Amino acid sequence: MSTRSLLKHVDHTLLKAYATWEDIQKLCEEAITYQTASVCIPPCYVKRVHDTYKDRLTICTVVGFPLGYSVTEAKAAETRQALDDGALEIDMVVNISDVKNGDYQRVKEEIKALKAIAGKKLLKVIIETCYLTEKEKIAMCKAVTEAGADYIKTSTGFGTAGAVLEDIRLFREHIGAGVRIKAAGGVKTIADMEAFLEEGCDRIGTSSAIKLIQGEEGGQY
Repeated sequence: MSTRSLLKHVDHTLLKAYATWEDIQKLCEEAITYQTASVCIPPCYVKRVHDTYKDRLTICTVVGFPLGYSVTEAKAAETRQALDDGALEIDMVVNISDVKNGDYQRVKEEIKALKAIAGKKLLKVIIETCYLTEKEKIAMCKAVTEAGADYIKTSTGFGTAGAVLEDIRLFREHIGAGVRIKAAGGVKTIADMEAFLEEGCDRIGTSSAIKLIQGEEGGQY
């Protein structure tokens, strides 16, 4: 896969708690230069990035991140604010406690509520696979599909493990036709990215892609 084709699937990500404005600017400039799918940034930087870069890049941000156990009303408020500030894509974390309790109806209702707010903007649903059984993952594929979300996403990158190819295969088997797949967490090499895309992912969330490509190409593009 060519560098350009690969990067069109990358959400260039910086979600560290101590990210500075200088760090975020560097991320955005890289995303513009290398034409990544989006930048995925903390909510507190969304408006500043939008005001600075306008429509030169696509802004993705996170909701209920990284633990997912905020109440739905709080996630809804976060989503509205993020969209008002200029985000075009929302990566929400499900209530993992609800999943573990088997309350999939409640999980589905929360996803539906946030998708209703997002409208035509993309909603990606992080299910944090490292905490789930295979049965729970399959149930979440069904919930995400029935709730009308745009993507199912493996991980926050803050859990005990990240994306694995086996989960992508499981997702592909059980999600509905309109749902796409995003892998995130532990995607550290170009070979990793290519493998996840070949397995059926549409997006890759990583902070490593551009650094790796710069290393391969001597900083040239």
